[in-house]
Amino acid sequence: MKVTLNWLKQYVDFNWSPEELTERLTMLGLEVEGVQKISGAFDGIVVAQVITRDKHPNADKLSVCRVHDGTGERQIVCGAQNFKPGDKVPLILPGASLPPKAGDKEPFTIKVGKIRSVESHGMLCSPQELGLPDQVDGLLILREDAIVGQPLAAYLGRAGGEVVYDLEVTPNRPDLNSVIGIAREIAALTGNPLRIPELKLQYSTFKTDDLVAVHIEDAGLCPRYTARVIKGVKIGPSPDWLRSALEQVGIRSISNVVDVTNYVMLEIGQPLHAFDYQLLAKAVGGKPTIVIRRATAGEKFKTLDNQERTLTDEMLVIADPQKSIALAGVMGGANTEINDQTVDVLIESAYFNPTNIRRTSKQLGLRSESSYRFERGADVRHLRMGKPAGGAVDSGNGGGTPCPSGRGLPAKAGGIQADHVAFLQVEGLARHRHFARGTGRLSHQAWFIGRRAATRRMHGQHPHLARGLETRGGFDRRSRPALWGGQNSQHAAARGDWRE
Repeated sequence: MKVTLNWLKQYVDFNWSPEELTERLTMLGLEVEGVQKISGAFDGIVVAQVITRDKHPNADKLSVCRVHDGTGERQIVCGAQNFKPGDKVPLILPGASLPPKAGDKEPFTIKVGKIRSVESHGMLCSPQELGLPDQVDGLLILREDAIVGQPLAAYLGRAGGEVVYDLEVTPNRPDLNSVIGIAREIAALTGNPLRIPELKLQYSTFKTDDLVAVHIEDAGLCPRYTARVIKGVKIGPSPDWLRSALEQVGIRSISNVVDVTNYVMLEIGQPLHAFDYQLLAKAVGGKPTIVIRRATAGEKFKTLDNQERTLTDEMLVIADPQKSIALAGVMGGANTEINDQTVDVLIESAYFNPTNIRRTSKQLGLRSESSYRFERGADVRHLRMGKPAGGAVDSGNGGGTPCPSGRGLPAKAGGIQADHVAFLQVEGLARHRHFARGTGRLSHQAWFIGRRAATRRMHGQHPHLARGLETRGGFDRRSRPALWGGQNSQHAAARGDWRE
């Protein structure tokens, strides 16, 4: 599990140094396997506005520009052709260096110099020169709301240096496989409030039953499955802040839709998966249908890594009426992959039996971020949080009907956009003994409370609450606390008997 210092600070306030946070995380039972300090990648690069653009007196393909860098005007010679006066563009100042590229022995440092006898005080940058994935023939044209003189790192959401922590999470603490889970422990240590993202939903007028149906055939392996449909999505690259957040923790950016599902998984610990809704087969009634079933013995299935795998009847698959479309809890299928032509998306948020996911993953030799979390026991309550969080639609680039994510994707990000929307949800809920009210089976919420109470007692905070919980069952670091209680949910937090 990788997490960054600034990502944690989005959810809880603390003023520890990177070294002190390392020590505190270790005290919380998290083994810190590595710490990587990332320096600012865009030092000396600012947002500038083009004031004038004139033809170079000695070169047909060059321009002589006057730009404002936030402190004053300067002259720049530029060879790009895709900009005009008034545009806002990245400007690297003399003395600063471009981000290094693979194979570079030394960084390329900008100096004041003459180009065809005309002095140039800096350089206007293309996305390729900045190491950004945008494919543009010319300069990177920034949004109109960009602030002249603002550091480019701040504009891209990469302000300042960053510290990445590589953590080893023990199998009995699945709650720590998320940024919010770790922030919760820090909140217990500091006494500062945990800032849980506010979830807001906006539904269309369509009836869910007209769009998709969910059938669970094996409640033992999938007690609960939820789905959401988003129509009119425009697939494209993710905003820079989202790409940066994922890449810093080792996840490759793919597209806006896929990146949002990965971001939410890291944020709350609930894996999500996105299907191309139009590639789902329809049932007899003419409606796409999701079926959660066991695979047939010897069934062939091609996963997203383009590998064909042979399944057994002990493995769980997500299917439509004609074919399997995902290996449940492990990896999606190539036959319903999000692609450039995708316009409608179905987002899955589910709970799968941890033992079954572990066996499937091991037998196929296939590990993923999703299987890592499911096989340790995802929290079934996060399904309701994961659905709205995964259904983030940005209206900043196309006038679609927005619905903020769990984090609250900023409108300026230019992320997912929809022409007509729809957060249309349908739930398939199977009553299972592990999650049926009245069974006394302890949920992760009670575990969070027991662990937090024990932590606070160690630090002298709320000892009466810690003692009260321990009296009713105690806390064992090797397993969940054996807390039992009655049915009254009003006092569940104090007793630790939260149940589905």
